[in-house]
Amino acid sequence: MKISVTAAEPKDGKLEAKLTVAAADVNAAVKKAYKDIANKYRFQGFRKGHAPRPVIDGLVGREAVLAQASEDLLNDATPLMLDELDVVPVGQPTYGDEPVLCQEGTDYEVTATITLRPDAELKSYDAPEIDMPPAEVTEAEIDEQVEALVNYHATFEDAGDDFAAAEGDMLTIDIEDVENGEGLAGEGRPFMIGSTQVPEEFDNGIKGMKVGETREVSFTVKGGEHTHADGETHKVEDRDVKVKVTLKSAKKRVVPELTDELAKKAFGFDTVAAFRDAVKDEVAEDKKTQLPNLKENRAIEKVAAELDLDEVPADYQKQVFDEIAQDFLGQLQRQGTTLDAWLDARHIEVNDFLADLNQQAEERARQSLALDALAKHLGLEAEADDVRAEFEKAGVKDVDASIKEFKGAGRMPAVRETIKRSKAVQWLVDNAKVNEVDEVAERRAKREAENSAE
Repeated sequence: MKISVTAAEPKDGKLEAKLTVAAADVNAAVKKAYKDIANKYRFQGFRKGHAPRPVIDGLVGREAVLAQASEDLLNDATPLMLDELDVVPVGQPTYGDEPVLCQEGTDYEVTATITLRPDAELKSYDAPEIDMPPAEVTEAEIDEQVEALVNYHATFEDAGDDFAAAEGDMLTIDIEDVENGEGLAGEGRPFMIGSTQVPEEFDNGIKGMKVGETREVSFTVKGGEHTHADGETHKVEDRDVKVKVTLKSAKKRVVPELTDELAKKAFGFDTVAAFRDAVKDEVAEDKKTQLPNLKENRAIEKVAAELDLDEVPADYQKQVFDEIAQDFLGQLQRQGTTLDAWLDARHIEVNDFLADLNQQAEERARQSLALDALAKHLGLEAEADDVRAEFEKAGVKDVDASIKEFKGAGRMPAVRETIKRSKAVQWLVDNAKVNEVDEVAERRAKREAENSAE
């Protein structure tokens, strides 16, 4: 297909482009439309697929034929137009309220309106400053991993008279709805403090409870702009939740002391020292793979915080929301489960799940816009060699065929966009100022201080 495209400067997040399809392609589309209709319907007196044009015009209508041909032309030409303009649209381009019909023997000219993401700026284009864990393994990191492994061998004993509910204890609780807590309500529910099934305020509210005690626990579920599965977006106010919790029974978690005997029996090492050395090696290996990703993520978060944009446009955030939701639903499908089953197993309300998805969508949208702004500021481009390397990295068998397929589908702008963002991320990683902080040691010290205060 032969097309030409001329575009004006974007205005208010919209790009208007004049799309022209060559007359030869118009003639071919009209011919195909007549053939498709002749094969689709049975016209009396003619074999299927052999009805002449005048008969089709008389029964179906010439305008209906041209409407189908025009739709086919736009379906084929739109991806080529997007590739020519090198833009990734938000939603699909539109061609006016009234469709313009093509005419045989002449070029087909239409005006497309393309919604774009905002061309945002950063408040600062300086390389970010980030905190990172030390490259070398610290004693605090070893201690934390050792404790986590030893905790797997914890036992549970019946609660004594001096019992006070703490993190890790196995509880049985009754929850009575007082206000907006119907999703939590139930009798004889097993519960473990720190299991992340409920807000932190709920955990804190029942810490220290005695068997037989009843407490009222309150917390707030944040609202905001929520997108339903059907695509409709509406504003949800913050929701105050109040429930009455009764501790029916409890088993106290008892963590064994780490001795040479336990190290040998539970982990296969002759001494505690040998066990700790093995843990150190494992943590070191994990750091080799985790730290580069962590550095990328923290650098991206920093640059996203510099985005000079009060609010992400709703249509772009919805597009990102849909992408995240589809990815998540695809994961569940591959695991052989459904969203309802996943939510029920974790006692998560649909509105809370959607709120979290919306938050993720906003964060990812802001990060993408920030990387686009940085790439533009640095003059980063996606060269032909970069594009080939991207397809080779993906492991496709025929790079040239894949590039041609992506080009025909209008997906090459997205590929080039991904390459430019990757280059921006690499610039951040290469230039970020790093402060080494033993975060595990700080976190453990804070937790010990909080436990002492209780």
